[in-house]
Amino acid sequence: MGGIVFCGQASARSGDGGWPRPPWWQRDGHLQTIGAALWARRGRGGRIEWTRERWDTPDGDFIDVDHITPATASALLLLFHGLEGSSASHYARAFAREATLRGWAVAVPHFRGCSGEPNRAPRAYHSGDFEEVGWMIERAAGRWPTLSCVAVGVSLGGNALLRWLQEAGTTAATRLCAAAAISAPLDLAAAGAAIDQGLNRVLYARMFLRTMRHKAREKARRYPGLFDLERALAARTLRAFDDAFTAPLHGFRDVDDYWRRASAKPHMRTIRVPTLVLNARNDPFVPAASLPSAAEVGPHVQLWQPAAGGHVGFAAAASPWDLRGDVGALPQAAMDWLARAAGWRCECHNPMHNEYHG
Repeated sequence: MGGIVFCGQASARSGDGGWPRPPWWQRDGHLQTIGAALWARRGRGGRIEWTRERWDTPDGDFIDVDHITPATASALLLLFHGLEGSSASHYARAFAREATLRGWAVAVPHFRGCSGEPNRAPRAYHSGDFEEVGWMIERAAGRWPTLSCVAVGVSLGGNALLRWLQEAGTTAATRLCAAAAISAPLDLAAAGAAIDQGLNRVLYARMFLRTMRHKAREKARRYPGLFDLERALAARTLRAFDDAFTAPLHGFRDVDDYWRRASAKPHMRTIRVPTLVLNARNDPFVPAASLPSAAEVGPHVQLWQPAAGGHVGFAAAASPWDLRGDVGALPQAAMDWLARAAGWRCECHNPMHNEYHG
């Protein structure tokens, strides 16, 4: 499964460069984030028909994997979703449509508890869950042994994927030809502080906490005394919730220990697989000041840091009168890059391809 080694100097694309061009009314990162999630078109292609499999984990638990695997596929896209995401997330559907049009298989392994059914084990999932990501990648290689594989991680899934690449080192290339992390919170302390403040706290933190508190109740019912349920339910910030629930559940001393050890930014030089790291500089969750510079990453990492895009937004307007935009621009650009980095034949579909790959 040997993809080519991307040996060029890492670089950061910090300007607009003509991509993405969001609908005119999406003037800031909040509007670009919300607009992509709620109103944008979901890329080219038709209806998505997932097939679901349940994989038993070594600790007696399970994960559910949604996939589309054409009989003629020669490549597999593995997508790791974000916090409280799933195969139903707007970006997962857009990537699935694009993969199908290219003749690739696509699989979305759900982090534990994110497929619509509570998981059985005491653990849940977290931003630095590289061991879980590694197990998923190994299991996918066994399930589809003839398919060359690339991986995309989105938001939390992007940081976890990067942490696996960092921990795996040179052995990662035996499983992945290339990888991409999109809107990943590479510095969890900076991202946590950002999402818990001001408008972010109203728009996003409350939404995440609503579903996470429900999961905490269910976990406490099955495993009483595992963590302080009252403190978790009383949390009004992600920091407080991670301190009460996520950290103790996964063996971290506290939230600061968790965020420090789980953050991918300090280890970006250790990645040995061609890897794209895409972050909009107006992402409400990920402060631009926390993003790595080209000097902070190794030669296998390519940074894209456009001025616009929001958090997993990147909806491109087809015309000045297009009010919705289309999130298909994101998987088109990312998959073009992955195909080239992996050494596969690439028929570039993104109209801005030359700007970012020239």
